Amino acid sequence: MKNSMNRQRLRKTLIIFSFLLLPVTFAYISCPIIVKGASEGVITGGLVVFVLLFAGSLFFGRLWCGWLCPAGGLQEIYAHINNKIINIIMLGLLKYIMFISIIFVPLVSAIRSAGGLNAIDFFYNTYHGISIEQPGAYTIFLAQIAFITAFSLLAGRRGFCRYFCPIAVIMIAGRVTSRAIGKLIRLPALSLSADAALCTNCRKCSKICPMGLDVNLMVEKGRMENVECIFCFACVDICPENAIRHALKH
Repeated sequence: MKNSMNRQRLRKTLIIFSFLLLPVTFAYISCPIIVKGASEGVITGGLVVFVLLFAGSLFFGRLWCGWLCPAGGLQEIYAHINNKIINIIMLGLLKYIMFISIIFVPLVSAIRSAGGLNAIDFFYNTYHGISIEQPGAYTIFLAQIAFITAFSLLAGRRGFCRYFCPIAVIMIAGRVTSRAIGKLIRLPALSLSADAALCTNCRKCSKICPMGLDVNLMVEKGRMENVECIFCFACVDICPENAIRHALKH
């Protein structure tokens, strides 16, 4: 149990530190900056990061969301203000709409208007790699903080992740692709597994899940795969019977 608590402390330390670095790094996850670069035919550092997130999600799902995402770090802080899971059914598809409207369509249009991508600038729209120094950067940065804050306070625990984050869709697409490929070839992928016979229905796993998943029900049904899982391993670490495990499986 001590090792489990240490892992969660490490995870929260890493993800909050990632948020503290956001003034330096936000250009690498900013959709407007990535689209602006593409309109000039430039493969920006942010676009490279998006590609790496998709590629990584083939093997590790949404591990980024649980351990390294700056927005996740801020939400860990806001969880001390509103830690409830507030389900807003009408917002269920919002992050997919946001992905299409502020990433996919604008990016494709920008690349077409530029006649393709013909240059690479990993430090595009940064000053020596630091995001906040560029003109207009503060506005984009504060807008991102405002959206994260609004969803975290109104929708509760990980509200921004659950309802708004378009970057999450990139990793969800990677996870779905991985599962499809896995039916054809043996592709290693991080997964959860459970032994329902060990479960005592204490529901600690469901209560602690930052994404509001009914992990207890997932254990009962033997269906641990869920695209909303961010592999924070909180359910693994809190289970008193070790009924839930994680592994890199083929």
